[in-house]
Parts: sequence; structure tokens; C-alpha cells
Amino acid sequence: MSSLPYPSKQSSASDHRLNYQSTSLRYNQEIKATLEVKTVVPPPSSRGGGEGAATDHNGVFLTWEDLWVTVSNGKKGSKSILQGLTGYAQPGELLAIMGPSGCGKSTLLDTLAGRLGSSTRQTGDILINGHKQRLAYGTSAYVTQDETLITTLTVKEAVYYSAQLQLPDSMSRAEKKERAEVTIREMGLQDAMNTRIGGWGSKGLSGGQKRRVSICIEILTHPKLLFLDEPTSGLDSAASYYVMSRIVRFDRKDENRRTVIASIHQPSGEVFQLFDSLCLLSAGKVVYFGPASQANEFFALNGFPCPTLQNPSDHFLKTINKDFETDPEQGLEDEITAEVAINTLTKAYKSSDHYQQVKRLVTEICEKDCGTLEERSHSSFLTQCLVLTRRSFVNMYRDLGYYWLRVAIYVSLALGLATLFYNLGSDNDSIQDRGSLLMFIASFLTFMTIGGFPSFVEDMKVFERERLNGHYGATAFVFGNTFSAFPYLLLISVIPGAITYYLPGLHKGYEHFIYFVLVLFACMMLVESLMMTVASMVPNFLMGIITGAGIQAFMVLSGGFFRLPNDLPQPFWKYPMYYIAFHKYAYQGMFKNEFEGLTFPSNQAGGPRTISGEQILRDRWQVEMGVSKWVDLAILLGMVVLYRILFLVIIKTTEKIKPIITAIVSVPPKQTTQIMEIPLTTPLHGDQSVV
Repeated sequence: MSSLPYPSKQSSASDHRLNYQSTSLRYNQEIKATLEVKTVVPPPSSRGGGEGAATDHNGVFLTWEDLWVTVSNGKKGSKSILQGLTGYAQPGELLAIMGPSGCGKSTLLDTLAGRLGSSTRQTGDILINGHKQRLAYGTSAYVTQDETLITTLTVKEAVYYSAQLQLPDSMSRAEKKERAEVTIREMGLQDAMNTRIGGWGSKGLSGGQKRRVSICIEILTHPKLLFLDEPTSGLDSAASYYVMSRIVRFDRKDENRRTVIASIHQPSGEVFQLFDSLCLLSAGKVVYFGPASQANEFFALNGFPCPTLQNPSDHFLKTINKDFETDPEQGLEDEITAEVAINTLTKAYKSSDHYQQVKRLVTEICEKDCGTLEERSHSSFLTQCLVLTRRSFVNMYRDLGYYWLRVAIYVSLALGLATLFYNLGSDNDSIQDRGSLLMFIASFLTFMTIGGFPSFVEDMKVFERERLNGHYGATAFVFGNTFSAFPYLLLISVIPGAITYYLPGLHKGYEHFIYFVLVLFACMMLVESLMMTVASMVPNFLMGIITGAGIQAFMVLSGGFFRLPNDLPQPFWKYPMYYIAFHKYAYQGMFKNEFEGLTFPSNQAGGPRTISGEQILRDRWQVEMGVSKWVDLAILLGMVVLYRILFLVIIKTTEKIKPIITAIVSVPPKQTTQIMEIPLTTPLHGDQSVV
């Protein structure tokens, strides 16, 4: 992309004005010519993957007009983050959103992508191809600033698993694998294909490589519209240029011209030369919008010429950044200068012919019938469940902190219990010992299951990113996580269970041991399900662990061991906690499995010489003898399903209820303007307000 030479300080204002106006006129004519290009539909043989690429050549024209975004500021009212923005993005071009920190770059990107939080309010028009319509799956993608990736996977595995999730079943596995490998090579990651991504505690890819992996995952479907939030953040100049050059090559690849919008903090001079259009923001206002090659002329025309050989982006940001210009020795002089510069440039842009041209071009784009976006098909629900199960299983196997560390801790605790209660015997004193051992196993051994909560929170972060981009739904995630955890939880139940069962000498018989393991397995599954539910409401892992531990503590206290069922205070502890706590059913099932069929010596003087296990259950432990131990196990398994369903309902309710809530609490319309909140999980422009 050609760019104008940097203006010198000696250039006259008239020369800048003539050059600026002539270049603006040429650019205006080029845009009109682009809009008048006829759509050419390729023959079916040239369309890849059976994804309905017949409309790919239409591209995506995105326009926004008089866009305002406000957020509640407590008792002070509301604060405007974006103020009256108007602009457009078109196929085959890279639009860069620049500005100082806190100017609204990410907010504008989130607004255009339909990702504003529910507490944020928006007014204005956002149109796709001149229509209010959804950002359909497969036609748009969003690369976040944070690399939320599964750190135990290699680059090839991460991209290939994502290809299996996103691409339709009409494509064979070989075609999906080829698509993944081609995408990896496009991002220059062919030498790191077999390198694990890496994260905390494990070395892997560099920051720039992780960023490119994130981009790879999102461009697998060849989206027509790509959003990138600061793709060069934390990278050196060479890595930044490499990443951005690959993105530019992507938006002009083959005949499918794609629209790319990226927020970027402070690009190098080489990266700046890659931009087609530039949106320069300061304090939520537009300082400049138009061709990046004309930005120098605009600043020079209004009295802020870029020094010779200086990076233009550095000059722009220094001119409009008022955060660090206050000098204690000079008072507020520099800050006022920055304010004056911002006001001067903002007013100059609003009153310029170029701003009027932008408004006219927005109108012309909206009047063009560029077609509506059609949602592309993706993999079936069954395929998603199988792929997620396999991917999650691999992650759990490689992540030592997910289950293997817990296996070691469980075995250590089991050995401690086995030696402490070794060879209990069958005398009267063993009754209390057996009950204490079973209580500890059902309570505190399963309590350690919350140790996997941090790893699950990381999985939730990946799930949130992939769900927002439409890779799969919450139901498939729940199925995949549940089935992948089965083997590990069964392993944790069998090995420590065998140690704590046979060394103390509990009830002999393999059928009793199998029941014991099943109850232990159900309890661990139940605690994991409970922590999943907690994670959906308390995403911070530290608060989640505290919350989960507190809930289990209340359940242990009301389970019927520390205070027998008949001694529990009826308000709260008996009704409803005693019946809600899964420990009640775990205690009673394990006690029935242990004591039924056994006899023990009686220590009552003058009474019978022996006492049956059934009498011990009924009189000493106050167990409900009218219910079989298998019913207790069934209730535990039912609670597992219930907690998993509750987790799913919470996620889906969040998706469905937020749009309703935001519509109810939206600001009443003023004149012809309607203000409406944008839901977090619904990338929808069709329901936005009109002006």
C-alpha cells in the first residue's frame, strides 16, 4: 500500500490542503468504484469444503453511524465511552483503530462485534451490508487480546481439534486436517506445529506465536469479517510486523476479500504502512477517520505536522495523549496544550469535507444491496461431544495438576487412614471406628476434589471464548467434560478405595467393595458437579474454592454423623439441609453396606451377648432402614445429574435472560433515539437501536 511522504515543518498550509483534498477525492472515487463492482459467483468446483461459499465474493460492508456507548458511573450518573462515532469497514481492507490507553478502542471493537456487557448502553446504527442482521456463525470471528488456549496441546492439535469442531461434517477428516495445516502455514507456525502451547509452569510458545495460534483458530472457517483486539500487544516490533503482515495477506487472499478490523495500541512505522484505513480516537471522540495515508496531511493541515523521519503513529499518539504530559515544574501547561490539540483536531475533523465524504459513503454503502449473511453449517452435536471428550481427556492426562497430583494426594491419605485404622477387628469398639472411617472417606476424602477447581476454571475460560465465537454450545461442553473425567475419577475411587477398604478389614466380599467404590465415585462426581455449578456463578477460582468449601462444610455438618438425624435442629439443619446434603445418602449407603449382615459382641450387662448390624444401624446411627442401600446410591447419581443440569441451566439462562433484562431496563427513547443494552453472549446487530 503506497503512502504519502511525511510532511516537513516548512510545508505551507495551502500545499497540504490541496494535496489532502485531491487525495480525498481520489479515495472517494475508489470507494464508489468498489461498491459498483458486480458480484461474481464462482463455479461449484472452486468452492471449498461445501460451506456455501457462493456469497463469499460479496464480502462484508460494516457501517456505524452516530454511535454512542455509555456506562453507569454509580451516583454520578453515566459516563460516555464513545461519543457520536461514524465510520465504515469494507472488504479487502484493514481498518486500524488507534488511540491512547482508555480512549475506547476495545469498546468500539466490542460494540461492532456485539459483545458489550449487559451494564453498558448503546445508541446508534450498526449495519451489516446495509441491513440490521446477526453476525452469523462462520461469517465473523473475534480474536481476543488474552490468549485463552489449552496449554497442554500442541499447535497442530489445538488447530485440528478446533477444525473438527467448527467445520461441517460434509468435510472429511482429511480435508479438515489439510485446512488446519494450511492455516498453520499461513501464520508461519509450521516449525512449531509439534510444540506445546505452554503456560504457567511449562515452557512453550512465545507470545507472538500464541497470538498467531489464536488467529489460526478463528480463521479456519474463512470468515468474511475478522475482529482483532490489540493483536500486537506485548510483541516486539519484528513480531508485530510479522503478525500484522500475515493478517494483511489474509484479508487479500485469493478472490475472497475479507474485512479486517483491529484495535492496535502503538504500531511501528512498518506496521503503520500496512493499514488501509485509520480510526484515531481520543477520550471516545473521533480525531480522524479515513485512509491511513492521509492522516499525516490532516495533522499537518491543522498545525501539527509530523517531524521528518518520525514514526507517524508515535506523532499522532503523542499529540492526542494527555495522560503523561503534566510537568510538576510547569504546572498544567502541557496538559492544556494536549487538550487544545485534541479539541482542535476533533473540531477540524467534524467540519472537514472528509467527514462529509465519510457520511456520504456510509449512506451509499447502506443503500447498496450487498445481500444478507447466511450462517454456515458446522459439525453436528455428536461430533462436537466426541471431539470435546477426546480433547478434554488429553488435557486432563497431560495436566499434572488436574488429576495426577490428586491421585498422589488421595493415595497418601488412603495410606494414612489404612495405617490409622489398620485391622479394626470385630469387637464392640470397632463399631465406632468403622463409622468414623466411613465418615472421613465420604466427607473429607471427597472434599479434596475441589483441588481441581483452578484447572476447571481455565477450561471455562476456553469454553467462554469458543462459545462466544459459536464453535459449540454449552450442552456439548458439559457432555465432553463429564465423559472425559470418568476414567480419572474411577481411578481415584478404585486405588485409594482399595487401600482404605482392605487394610482396615471392612466388610469382606467383592460385592461390598464394588458398592463402596461406586459410592465413592458418585461422591467425587457429585463434588465436581457442585464445583462446576459454583464456577458458573463465581468465575474467580479463589472465591470459587472458598464458596465450594463453605457449601460442603454445611453439608458435612448436617449429614447426620456429628449430630444424629433425630438430634438435628429442625429449622434449617433438618429441613432442608439434612435432605439436600449428599453426605446423608453417602453415610447411610456406606453404613448399610458395612453393617448389614455382621454381628458384634454386646457390652451391655445382662443383655444379649451379640448385637446385629441392623440393630446398630437402627439404634446407634439412626439409619433409615426402610430404604435399600441401592436407593441411596441412585439418589447420589441422580444428584450428579441434577448438578450438571443446574450448571447447564445457569449458562443457558444467562444467554437467554440477559437480552430480556437489558430490554426491560433500557433507557426510554428520547425523541427518535432508542437506547438498548447489548447482551454479552449474543452477537446481534439486528436488535440494536435506530436513529
